[in-house]
Amino acid sequence: MEKTPTPRRGFASMSRDKQQAIARKGGQTAHQRGKAHEFTSEEARAAGRKGGQSVSADRARMSQIGRMGGLRSAQRRRDQGGKGNPDAQ
Repeated sequence: MEKTPTPRRGFASMSRDKQQAIARKGGQTAHQRGKAHEFTSEEARAAGRKGGQSVSADRARMSQIGRMGGLRSAQRRRDQGGKGNPDAQ
């Protein structure tokens, strides 16, 4: 049996602009009705802290991220040839 491609329906069949327009109207309506949640600075801070803790719990991944950042930084310095850094030889 051959699988035939599933036709795109609903949001998938719409252009990105049309999807955004519909989503925007939904958000505006939620705010008008008082149903939309707006984070306080304390709630946002707590959410950021929670996300940071979950990411940093994986020490191997954190090490990998740091290594990639160091490699990119070194590559950028090599590409610039020391331009803008008076201490570079």
